[in-house]
Amino acid sequence: MKLEMVRGLSRLVLLIALTATAAAAEAESRPTRFWNLTKNTISKFRLAPAGTSNWGPDQCKNDKDGSVEPDERLRIIGLASGNYDARFSDVTGRVCIVRDIKVEAGAVFSIEEKDLTSCDR
Repeated sequence: MKLEMVRGLSRLVLLIALTATAAAAEAESRPTRFWNLTKNTISKFRLAPAGTSNWGPDQCKNDKDGSVEPDERLRIIGLASGNYDARFSDVTGRVCIVRDIKVEAGAVFSIEEKDLTSCDR
């Protein structure tokens, strides 16, 4: 009887491990996307590892019209999971930096108007 319980438990642990691995692989295959929840269209959008000024490429170039309208999602390319600072410009001329955004590969992250505490014109 004990041997059957050990085998059953081993199978359960194996099933859980396989499920977790499959879920991680599925997340990696989906695109990472930014959701613009600000009130203005964003015309430039760059990310840097949190606390640095190593700004990556303009991600707005990934969009067919080169900008991200309010409530639109933008495909993010070449970014691993981690915490990032975002620097963007919108069509009003406002330039904003939002610090320490958690980005997970294959997931959607957003910036809302209430997050904009560091903007210049």
